[in-house]
Amino acid sequence: MKIAIISVSDKGQQLAVSLKNKLDNDSTVIKTDLYHKNVKKYFPILFYEYDAIIAIMASGILIRSIAPLIESKASDPAILNIDDNGNFVISTLSGHLGGANKLTKKVSELINATPVITTSTDVNRKLGIDVLARDLYLSIDNTSEILFFNKSILEGRQISFIVNPEKNIDYLYEYLKNNTLEIDMSVDFSSKINTDEIHVLLQNHKLILKERKIIVGLGCKRGKECSELYFGLKKSLVDLKIDKSRINMLSSAEIKKDEMGMLELSEKLNIPINFVELDKLKLFESNDIQKSEFVKSKFGIYGVCEPSALITAGFDSKLIYKKTSYDGVTIAVAISKDK
Repeated sequence: MKIAIISVSDKGQQLAVSLKNKLDNDSTVIKTDLYHKNVKKYFPILFYEYDAIIAIMASGILIRSIAPLIESKASDPAILNIDDNGNFVISTLSGHLGGANKLTKKVSELINATPVITTSTDVNRKLGIDVLARDLYLSIDNTSEILFFNKSILEGRQISFIVNPEKNIDYLYEYLKNNTLEIDMSVDFSSKINTDEIHVLLQNHKLILKERKIIVGLGCKRGKECSELYFGLKKSLVDLKIDKSRINMLSSAEIKKDEMGMLELSEKLNIPINFVELDKLKLFESNDIQKSEFVKSKFGIYGVCEPSALITAGFDSKLIYKKTSYDGVTIAVAISKDK
């Protein structure tokens, strides 16, 4: 998640700096940028450039600033509102699909504030279908049906998940098992369903949840064993709160194609690995990747795990887990474009 923090007062700016320092230690936060004053100038830019905006200001200023920009729950960024004293963190826009509710809880813990969340499913301890989709990195084909399904969940009606019997959906079972929120649902199987889809049915209403490709980028010092790579991978999946069955592919640079640890990890997990050509890595440009001068001097490229993951995930993909080191192993995770 790329986050912009904007403040208008000196006290708010101090809080913004403190919050940025804490968020920068989170591997799921790709970058955090600070903005101060000039609200009218900045908001039209931030609204389209960031996944989330944290506004440290009076709610009236925030609402007037974003009102002309709001388009759809499927595309609007997460918006959080914090008072200058850092007493309350309010989830203001895109609570579910944009991730504002989840970010509100995280930020409130970081600054010891009270989280304020008002979405019906959350306050009634129910699992919204759009929350499930976001947490599992699934796109939704028809967002206009979200309201019907969430209302049905609130009413305690049973919804059906239809999946392909050949698809490993351990990630769905793990998510539902670990999620304490109430939802009445059943899982059924049909070979007519594409393996990368989950169909959600109730009466004549249907949602199609489709997997966005999750690519784990790997880097390591020469000779790292499978167990060492697996340790780093498991740590990253814990941070992302997803099961390993949700990974679509592993990726690294072609200079690593003879690393037995990587090849064994691919075999152990039964997940294919793609080794990206050096020429593609040399040409790849992104403002979001961490550049290593050491790697550049040795191999002619600025990095391995982040660019490999992004290239393999495809055009307009983005990082959901920045390069993180685990004793000589580096892990990054990218996700394909939301269709």
